[in-house]
Amino acid sequence: MASNVSVGIAGEFVEERLFAGVLTGSFLQNRELLEEVEDVDVRYLRQRTLLHVGVRLGKADWVEELLARGADTDLKDDSQLNAVSSAEEMVRRFPEELDRSLILKLVTLVHRRDQAMMHRPESSSSRSNDHITPVARNNQDIDSLKSSVDALRHEMKSLMCQLISSLEELKTQVCGRDTLLRCLEEAVTSTVEDVTSIRFELGGEAAISPAQLDPVAARQECVDAMLRRTTCVFGNGVDKMRRVYERMYDEDDFTACIIKYLCWDDRVKVMVDCGSWDIGRMKEKVVQLDGTLRNGSEFYSFCDFESDTVYLSAMGSETWICAYLARALSQLSLKLVFGNEGRPYRKGDVEREREWMRAVEEAEERKRGGGLYSVWIGDVLDLRTELARVCHLAAAVPCIIAYDGPTKGRDGLQKFFPLLFSMYSNHVMPTLLAKARR
Repeated sequence: MASNVSVGIAGEFVEERLFAGVLTGSFLQNRELLEEVEDVDVRYLRQRTLLHVGVRLGKADWVEELLARGADTDLKDDSQLNAVSSAEEMVRRFPEELDRSLILKLVTLVHRRDQAMMHRPESSSSRSNDHITPVARNNQDIDSLKSSVDALRHEMKSLMCQLISSLEELKTQVCGRDTLLRCLEEAVTSTVEDVTSIRFELGGEAAISPAQLDPVAARQECVDAMLRRTTCVFGNGVDKMRRVYERMYDEDDFTACIIKYLCWDDRVKVMVDCGSWDIGRMKEKVVQLDGTLRNGSEFYSFCDFESDTVYLSAMGSETWICAYLARALSQLSLKLVFGNEGRPYRKGDVEREREWMRAVEEAEERKRGGGLYSVWIGDVLDLRTELARVCHLAAAVPCIIAYDGPTKGRDGLQKFFPLLFSMYSNHVMPTLLAKARR
C-alpha cells in the first residue's frame, strides 16, 4: 500500500512539473517529463488541460506534440472554453502573432477530424447499402479514415513549414535590427564623445551623460540615486547600504528591476536603523494592509504606503537585510507603478486580477498539502484580507530570490508556485522595467 501512495505522489509532482514546463519552457526541455505523465488530458488550475495552457500561451511546439499524443480538443475549462474556442480568443487578442493563427488551424483540424470520426459510425450505419458487404463497408471506413489522417498530417507538416519559414524570416529581421542598433549605438557613442569634448573645450559641462550608454556607469548611477533616498536615522550604515543596493542590482533581474524603477522616483524614502534588530525606534506603530495595528518592534522592515517610505533594520547579515529590503521595496514599487493600493495589476484589469487570485489559491493549496517550501509564503497566507495576501504574495518573489539566491530561489518558485513565478516574470518585471527611466 505504501508503494501505491508513493507512486501517486510522484505522479502528482510529474503533472505539476509538466504544467510548470508549459508555462516557462519549450517542449524539447520537457520531453522526458511528458513521457512520464499517464493522462495527457490531466487538469490543473481553472480546469485547464495542458492543451488549454499551451494554446493560451501560444506554444506551437507544445500544442503540436499534445495533439499528436491524442489530447482532447473538446474538453472545456471552467470558462466553458475548449481548445478551439480558446485558440480563437487568443487570435482575437493577439492578431499580430503568427503562432496564434497556426495554433488555431492545428486545433481546428484535429477537432474536425475527431468530430468526423465520432459521427462516421452513426452515419455509415444509417445508410442502406444492401449491395455492400459488412467487410467491404469496414474496409471503406478504414480507407476513409486513413485518407483523413494522411490529409491532416500533410496539413500539419505544411503549417509547421510555414512556421519554420516565418521564424527564420523573423530571425533574419531581428539580426538585421541588431546590426542596425549596434551601428546606431556606435554612432551615438561617438557623437556623445564629440559633444563632450567640445563642451569641455568651451569650459562647459557635457549635455549627455556617458553613463546612459555604459552598463557599469548606469549601475553606479542607480545605486547612488538609491543612497540619496536613504537616511541612516541611527548609526552610520552608508557603506553597508551601498553593498546591499549593489547586491540587489547585481544578483538577479527580479531584484534589479525594483532598484532600476525606484531609484529615479523622488517620492521614495528609505529610513534605516543600523543599531537595532527592529524598526521600533523609527516607527512605533504600524498598520498592515489587512488593517491590523502592530508594534514597530515586531518588524525588521515595513513599507508605509501613506508616506511612500520603507523602514529597515540593517542589523544582521547582508543576505537577511537584502531579503527584508527586497520585500518592502517591492511592495512600494507595486504601489507606485500600478496605482492600485499595492496590487500587482492595474484597476479594471479583470484578467490579471483573476490570475493573481489563482496564484493565491495555488499557494493556499500548497500549504494545505504540506508542501509550502518557503516561510515567506506562509507569512503571507496568514494575513486576513485578500488585498493584503495578493500584495504580499507578489512581494515575496524577489524576497525569496534575495534570501535563497537566484538558482535555488528560482527553482523553488518554479517548482512549487509556477503560476506566481510566471505572473511576476511575465507581467510585473516587464512593467517595472518599461516604466524605469533609462
